[in-house]
Amino acid sequence: MRPDPMDLTLLYRGPLASCDYDCPYCPFAKRRDSREQLRADRACLERFADWATGQTGDRLSLLFTPWGEGLVRSWYRDVLTHLSHQPHIRRVAIQTNLSCRTDWLADADLTTLALWCTYHPGQTPYDRFLAKCRELVRLGARFSVGVVGLPEHLEAARRLRADLPDQVYLWVNAAEGHAYDDAEADVWTALDPLFPYSRRPHASAGLPCRTGESVVSVDGEGTVRRCHFVRAELGNLYDGTYRAALRPRPCPLTACDCHIGYVHLETLPLYDVFAGGVLERIPAPAG
Repeated sequence: MRPDPMDLTLLYRGPLASCDYDCPYCPFAKRRDSREQLRADRACLERFADWATGQTGDRLSLLFTPWGEGLVRSWYRDVLTHLSHQPHIRRVAIQTNLSCRTDWLADADLTTLALWCTYHPGQTPYDRFLAKCRELVRLGARFSVGVVGLPEHLEAARRLRADLPDQVYLWVNAAEGHAYDDAEADVWTALDPLFPYSRRPHASAGLPCRTGESVVSVDGEGTVRRCHFVRAELGNLYDGTYRAALRPRPCPLTACDCHIGYVHLETLPLYDVFAGGVLERIPAPAG
């Protein structure tokens, strides 16, 4: 008997850990994967893509959150393109520093594919990043752009907000370990009206969260967890054991301080704020 169809969001993170940038606030900066590690990552990603392609009885939304930069690898571009054309996949999105070329998007279904882009000042020339964003606009791609809210990034963020079309959402992530007084928070909120959600961790202990019910995290081996931040396993994607474990459950952690986690808290209004764009971090149109 086939299981009942469901709407399921999966956050996939395989073994890829290499990145072409060396941001001082990132532990994966300039990490290099060996050829064997890259082959393993490709095999894991393609296995996941095969599973998602065959899961036609469900309605899937997929967000790829690699530790490293995925889109400089051909297999990520190929998999995203392929998955974007599957009728049962509502959204396929990836977090990226946008250092890759953009011509591959011509083969994707841009009504399904979306990009969550981060600008890292000091890692790439400003004009080069802005040109990539303008190319995404020209292609009609769905994307958001953001920065880490460090004081030394403020002027670059202001410049980016002024140069991007109004319809492109510019988000600001609170820097890990950085406390914002009210005046500083107001400066960042002027750029991103939703910055207050990122400013401080959200108390989450015992609160209802969609993770573990309609949202799950998957690693390269197919191990399913409720989210990237709770290590308890729910089963395996490929033998189907995860499915019986899906149910409403409260958060077991004291607090949640990452957007890809707290966006799913039922006590926050963010599913309404980002309606239609939860995975790619694009707010719903006002009004």
